[in-house]
Amino acid sequence: MSRASATGLDSPPKSTWFILFALVGLVASSASAFVHYQLLNDPAYASFCDVNATFSCTEAYSSRYGSVAGVPVAVFGMIFFVFVLGLVALCSSSATAAGNLPGYIFAASTVGLAVVLYLAYASFVILQAVCVLCAGTYVAVIGLFLLSGSATRYPMTSLPNRAVADLRLLFRTPSAWAAAVAFLIAAGSAVMWFPGQSVATVSAEAAAAGEQAPAPPVLTADQITQFEAYLATQPRVPMTAPAEGAAVVIVKFNDYQCPPCRQTFMDYKPVFAKWAKEQPGKVRYVTRDYPLERQCNAFANQDMHPSACEAAVAVRLAREKGKAEAMEEWVFANQPSLTPESVKAAVVTVAGVTDFDARFAATLELVKADIAQGSGLKVSGTPTFFMNGLRLPGLRAEYFDVAIAWELRRVTSAK
Repeated sequence: MSRASATGLDSPPKSTWFILFALVGLVASSASAFVHYQLLNDPAYASFCDVNATFSCTEAYSSRYGSVAGVPVAVFGMIFFVFVLGLVALCSSSATAAGNLPGYIFAASTVGLAVVLYLAYASFVILQAVCVLCAGTYVAVIGLFLLSGSATRYPMTSLPNRAVADLRLLFRTPSAWAAAVAFLIAAGSAVMWFPGQSVATVSAEAAAAGEQAPAPPVLTADQITQFEAYLATQPRVPMTAPAEGAAVVIVKFNDYQCPPCRQTFMDYKPVFAKWAKEQPGKVRYVTRDYPLERQCNAFANQDMHPSACEAAVAVRLAREKGKAEAMEEWVFANQPSLTPESVKAAVVTVAGVTDFDARFAATLELVKADIAQGSGLKVSGTPTFFMNGLRLPGLRAEYFDVAIAWELRRVTSAK
């Protein structure tokens, strides 16, 4: 009997497949982490995996499913796949540990499978977006789960005792012990080093809870200079939006079921509040509707957000009652579970609108007018911002603040 058969590991190729799947997952999660990092740090960055509103990594990363406690999910994916590779390396030094390897990977990948199934549901069903890099990690985890499950030849109930025995061996091997410590240090460093949740988001949530918000992040002089140089090179398009005396008019093409729209709504609140206090009336924020739903948007390829048209109408009707902000707050807070029926019920309780059905068709025509304007400006996804005709990507709040300051100086100096 061969050594591999005696230990329960069918053949060397099994370990090779473990390594291959782990490497696929590590490459995909590392690429995801890189893209997420670029999105957080470079306001002009365009992800290579953003094909359209459906195939979009940014849609997934910028949603609340893209991070855990402010740390991108991709970082935890990197840690998981390095852990699997470490298991393969450590277990290869012992015949007994090599036989236990499939069970260890099966236990780890079972947890990983639960996580990726949840993330896949959030991506495909809730966000209705396909993140290609994320899909690579899903395939890797599922592959590890199926392969390790088929290779495990002993009851999983015996795994704890096997692990204890292998850990004793590990702690008697200085190189293995050092590798384990290095992994823990590297994993902790990766979590601590990566830029976390936007402070602006925390500020908005803290303000809503009546707590003192943390200080906003401060950009370096070099970051500000580079960003302003980028702004100065961007083209402008003619925009039709009432200025009402404001020097800077910011137009947002918005979909109330779009997660990044929700994120920018939260992130930019403190920024607009700051300018309203420091420069009253100088900065005006205008929302234009661009629901990605074919009921009202003839330019939408599919019904990505099946309650977005109703939400847009509800906010418009609430605005007539002076309750637009309250209605927006409700819609974004309940975004994952929005239905046309829940929107209709909420507009009654939140804004006191009792004639939603009677006024729906006429109000929807106003929504369609916004959509037509957006289409003329080549808007294809949300959110899309224009600042005095200057098209802006979805910026981190601190960059958005700098953009407003730069535009105010530009307009003032031109007079």
